[in-house]
Amino acid sequence: MTKKVLLVGESWVSSATHYKGFDQFGSVTFHLGAEPLVKALEGSEYELTYMPAHEAVEKLPFDIAGLDVYDAIILSDIGANSLLLPPEVWLHSRTVPNRLKLLKAWVEKGGGLLMVGGYFSFQGIDGKARWRRTPVEDTLPVTCLPYDDRVEIPEGTVAEIVAKDHPVMAGLTGQAWPPLLGVNEVELRPGNNAELVARLPQDQGGFPLLVVGSHGKGRTAAWTSDIGPHWLSPAFCAWEGYGRLWKNILAWLTARALT
Repeated sequence: MTKKVLLVGESWVSSATHYKGFDQFGSVTFHLGAEPLVKALEGSEYELTYMPAHEAVEKLPFDIAGLDVYDAIILSDIGANSLLLPPEVWLHSRTVPNRLKLLKAWVEKGGGLLMVGGYFSFQGIDGKARWRRTPVEDTLPVTCLPYDDRVEIPEGTVAEIVAKDHPVMAGLTGQAWPPLLGVNEVELRPGNNAELVARLPQDQGGFPLLVVGSHGKGRTAAWTSDIGPHWLSPAFCAWEGYGRLWKNILAWLTARALT
């Protein structure tokens, strides 16, 4: 059975100024950051729709019916403002449905939501992602810090698996994972619905890496490192376990929706 997955975010635009003696010129480059995931899911049971950040501002559905098209939604490296301030609000001061509240309601009725780490995930660089104290954070099995939550690990580190028997770890234990270069620091949500599956080693703070949980009738998960470079090393993206990891997470997230 095909399962529909929406990936929201993982794109950005870079502007550069080039100086050549007396002269200068500018250039603009558009980047997509989720190519490793797109490749890993090709030909699988997961039909991925990739909605870049600039498109999500207006195109992420403004009603539950639009979200119901999908079995799972991934928020990756996109700040809360992109969903709170569409042009109707920012430019025209008109009211629109709050999509953070809609995502929460969608999870409560059985949707599967995953937040993936990045500079504009969880609380993000300089605290600008702003997912803390939002309806989306309410659904996650982790809570965000109130400030810049990046943990940069230039020397690299390897995940420590805590729940080796959890379904999302099927086929992924018994070997060292390739290096990670960073995560967003988060805290486990108090209560019985958050299960720590993987973390950083204690000498790197022991911070959560993969946490799963539930909210209402839906399932949620938090992967605090990246979906690709730069926090995932090239070796991690090329690792045969990369695709298995994401398929396992998606299988677990969408299982609730199929029951």
